[in-house]
Amino acid sequence: MPLVENITYTRPKWLFNGHLETIYPSLFRKVVAPNPVKERISTSDGDFLDLDWYRQNKSKLVIISHGLEGSSTRAYMLGMVNKFLKEGYDVLTWNFRSCSNEMNKQVIFYHSGATYDLDLVVKHSYGSYEEINLVGFSLGGNLTLKYLGEKGNSLPKIHKGVAISVPLHLASSSKKISETSNTLYSQRFLRSLKKKVLDKSAVHPGQIPLEMMKNIKTLADFDDLFTGPLHGFADAEEYYEVNSSLYFLDQVKVPSLVLNALNDPFLSDKCFPKTLAKSLDMVYFEFPNHGGHVGFSPATHEKTYYSEQRAVEFISTVI
Repeated sequence: MPLVENITYTRPKWLFNGHLETIYPSLFRKVVAPNPVKERISTSDGDFLDLDWYRQNKSKLVIISHGLEGSSTRAYMLGMVNKFLKEGYDVLTWNFRSCSNEMNKQVIFYHSGATYDLDLVVKHSYGSYEEINLVGFSLGGNLTLKYLGEKGNSLPKIHKGVAISVPLHLASSSKKISETSNTLYSQRFLRSLKKKVLDKSAVHPGQIPLEMMKNIKTLADFDDLFTGPLHGFADAEEYYEVNSSLYFLDQVKVPSLVLNALNDPFLSDKCFPKTLAKSLDMVYFEFPNHGGHVGFSPATHEKTYYSEQRAVEFISTVI
């Protein structure tokens, strides 16, 4: 499928680089959404997932997955909620393990390829819906695409998918975010992740090697010593290789959009596979020059965020 070429996104003039486009909406965007109906569902291993439902008795549902150390209440999540509610969809957002207001029960947390939890959420939501669509941001985008690739044609109600600011290739993107220019982001993530490990260790003493904490300087170190081994992978290298959605794109059987900004400070060159785009039947790639990471702020206050506009357009339009 050719690259999407009719890109109409124009960033605000005062957000003149990818870092500003990333930071500003993350820190200053405020979104008011309806109060959701909250639900807790049990996993097969004795854990739980917290869901937020926005129902208006529609026949079509959108399930939205957040990014690394995000949650269902982040502004980018609520902005997408409001957009799809306005367009006549029911919406479901969910929190990865440890990302709601209560620590999960098992030693494991969540990770970029934990599609077993997304599968549980999707199957739990089937109900009377005629159509289910998946939207994912960043890590949640990787999770979404990997899931669609794994499932192929086995989920007949799944209609379309959208992945925004997605690290298609995890290993090279991990190196990218650890560059000096990205220290602000990587250290913020590390502080949050390290705190979770400490909190988790207090509940599961002796099961987490806290003595290794002093060796963690980068996100790759964290994945090598904690994320990988805790979730059954030998190290970060195996974790990244097994879970990179780039390797599942040729198995995706429903129309899916990848929206990655070329100036995204988190994404490596391998997250813009222009040659691969020509060989895929179901995956559309759109690479605007600007947008930052989970940014895509409107040029004026009256306009919708471009990522929300494109998600609705793609899911609503007959291809």
